Amino acid sequence: MSDGTPEDEPEACRVDDHLDDVDDGCGCTEIWEHLSERREAADD
Repeated sequence: MSDGTPEDEPEACRVDDHLDDVDDGCGCTEIWEHLSERREAADD
């Protein structure tokens, strides 16, 4: 039985897979920059 942690969910169901390229322990600014870069690339 799952305890609800993301590690227990199948890869296809993870809601945080868009952060896979972000280093553990980074701050809000790094996450914001990463997401902004992804949005820009998707717009191209």
